[in-house]
Amino acid sequence: MARLTAVILAAGKGTRMVSDLAKVLHNVNGRPMLSYVIDAARGAGADNILLVVGHGADQVKEVYGDDCLYCMQMPQLGTGHALQVALPYLPADCEDIMVICGDTPVISAETLSDFYLYYKKSDVSATVLAAELADPGGYGRIVRGADGNVERIVEQRDASEQEKQIKEINTGAYCFRLQDVAEVIADLQPNNAQGEYYLTDVIPALAAAGKSVNAQIMDDSKEFFGVNDRLQLAQAAKILRQRKCRQLMLAGVSIIDPKTTYIEDSVKIGPDTVIEPNVIIRGATVIGQGCFIGKDCDITDSIVGAGSSLKKAVLWEAQTGKNCNIGPFAYLRPGTVLSDNVKVGDFVEIKKSQIGTGSKVPHLSYIGDAVVGEKVNIGCGTITCNYDGYHKYPTEIGDGAFIGSNTNLVAPVKVGKNATVAAGSTITEAVPEEALGIARGKQANKEGWSAKKRKKEQELSNK
Repeated sequence: MARLTAVILAAGKGTRMVSDLAKVLHNVNGRPMLSYVIDAARGAGADNILLVVGHGADQVKEVYGDDCLYCMQMPQLGTGHALQVALPYLPADCEDIMVICGDTPVISAETLSDFYLYYKKSDVSATVLAAELADPGGYGRIVRGADGNVERIVEQRDASEQEKQIKEINTGAYCFRLQDVAEVIADLQPNNAQGEYYLTDVIPALAAAGKSVNAQIMDDSKEFFGVNDRLQLAQAAKILRQRKCRQLMLAGVSIIDPKTTYIEDSVKIGPDTVIEPNVIIRGATVIGQGCFIGKDCDITDSIVGAGSSLKKAVLWEAQTGKNCNIGPFAYLRPGTVLSDNVKVGDFVEIKKSQIGTGSKVPHLSYIGDAVVGEKVNIGCGTITCNYDGYHKYPTEIGDGAFIGSNTNLVAPVKVGKNATVAAGSTITEAVPEEALGIARGKQANKEGWSAKKRKKEQELSNK
């Protein structure tokens, strides 16, 4: 098959986005919208991607680097002008080009692949990707000849009343035989109120040169949805989120309410995992098989081991082993690594710490910059005092240790294997293996203290 280059139009300023960020780099369900278009083009068989850039060109190049080719369109004088400036930058072995808009993130690889195959099987000079709309108002209409080929594309403002009745519209995506389009595109003229060179004018130029142009009607018209402002950005994100949920459900993931579940495109989830409503899962997160992700969980760039259960938990760049039980109201911060069968209970925060197999931090504790061994029990209200205002220090807790409730472990400090720390202790020195560490003042009871206190308060109030 001929070598295909996708020419993606990504030069627009995107004024309606009201942003300093290049329009095509705005985030849609976790990724720049342009990334979806690039992936779809590659999925359709494009050997090379040529980005036509303009406003925000440096930003675009910084994101995609050497993965794409680039050409500059400055100023932007229309879609026809964009292809004109792109032609000299096409690879020498390119035979076909697919022109796509960079602000159409909903377009799928399957649709573009079918489109390209249709074009190749048709053996024509160009194919237009079309859609049929019940209400085509505002879109360019595709005018076909008696033989069914496309004669021209007429914009809404230029259409006759009869042409306005046409339901078949232009989506803005095209496949061209490079040799044929190169022969006519140089002759484009800006014969319109905007003074721009329209790519649609290539169609009648090809027809006039005796070349055949046809159109393929796409199955799902929502896929050519273009993003021009923040409202449309949110609409596109909604479509992509639902597509992601559908993919996961067909792969064996149970999503109780897809409408209230926010899973970014890059997330991976194993089968037999159940996801409850109001869950947000972002970035490079990987969730294993058979997990339970309860409502209101927020997970970013984390790994959740198979069989684990999360309830109202926040994970950020954290990692859990298999069969961990986390939450409710637990917060695993960056650098947290849990081994298998670890319990992290309610109102527990763990940061940059390793927790060994079978250990438990059941509730109301802060563990930071610590290495905790296997089968350790950390009592309620325990904290590692890891920061002195200038530096962070480590805490080590050996296998099988028991840390009593309301304990302060003042780092750097080490608790040995099978050691016990008495409740209410503030530990500043190492506790040896098998030892009991106690660090609290001796209790003293002052008899009659409360009565004396009330008498004093009464005297003060009578003054």
